[in-house]
Amino acid sequence: MKTKITSFSWLALLCAALFASSAFADTESGFYEKEHIRGFVSIGADYRGMFSEFQNYVNKTAFYNGSHYEVYTVTERSGDTVTTKADPTWLRGPMSYETFDDYYFGLHVNIGAQYKQFLTWFDINFMPTQISERPSKTYEASGVGDSTGRVHTANYPLYDVRWFTYGADWMFGWKLFGENTFINLIPAVGFGFNLINIHMASNFSVGHTEDDGITTARDRYYSTFASTFNSELELRLEFGPIAIGGYGGYRCVRYNELELEDRLHPHETAYDTDNVGDTWFLGVRLTWIFRSDWQVKQQNKL
Repeated sequence: MKTKITSFSWLALLCAALFASSAFADTESGFYEKEHIRGFVSIGADYRGMFSEFQNYVNKTAFYNGSHYEVYTVTERSGDTVTTKADPTWLRGPMSYETFDDYYFGLHVNIGAQYKQFLTWFDINFMPTQISERPSKTYEASGVGDSTGRVHTANYPLYDVRWFTYGADWMFGWKLFGENTFINLIPAVGFGFNLINIHMASNFSVGHTEDDGITTARDRYYSTFASTFNSELELRLEFGPIAIGGYGGYRCVRYNELELEDRLHPHETAYDTDNVGDTWFLGVRLTWIFRSDWQVKQQNKL
């Protein structure tokens, strides 16, 4: 499925590139009048509602309570014979964190261009980091030894559990009520990419057996990539070069597998390749629209 999504993204990118090349062809071809193109930049913020699948994915991944692999040296005495052997053990223990809510706030920077009623822009999005503070500096884990049956215990560090996302969408919109009307409706669609970054609770061991090779998760963020499809509708009021808009929409996100130290997370059961990260959103946007070369020339004639 990941391959299909990637293929679709490349196909969409190719189609969009061909469309953009035609729409913004050389002036002599007659597709457009170059002097009428206007650039714009905007900043925005929105409330992002996470669907249950997305909230479950984040909480299941971030608060994964894994195991710690330890090999103890055990000495056994039988009469005058002393035997020393390795005793491999998987240790686990309870942790208590506040799980994440089903919403977050998104921040946006848009950079684009307008030609008559057509708009295209790059929507660069990110969010404040969501943090679930650690309940203590360490926690105790225990497990029964494989070869001796002894119960082993050890303390391991705990970290704040954190997550955030960032990405970009290439958007295409159309002003329904004309190019320069005071009030306008602008439907838009686009596609792009997203990354989710997660910092987990402790240094869990990653791997099944020593033959597989067992590594330890580190005190760092782990990330995975996603393809996105974005759709929105903006209600905009324009006051000369300044525009204020309210918008809402839906963003479809499909994350790839998350890997810890080159191993699928969690290592006991591989995640499906399409991890849902869909959100609906409502937000506000402030836009500054630059004058076109034609407008500048008209102004200079006055």
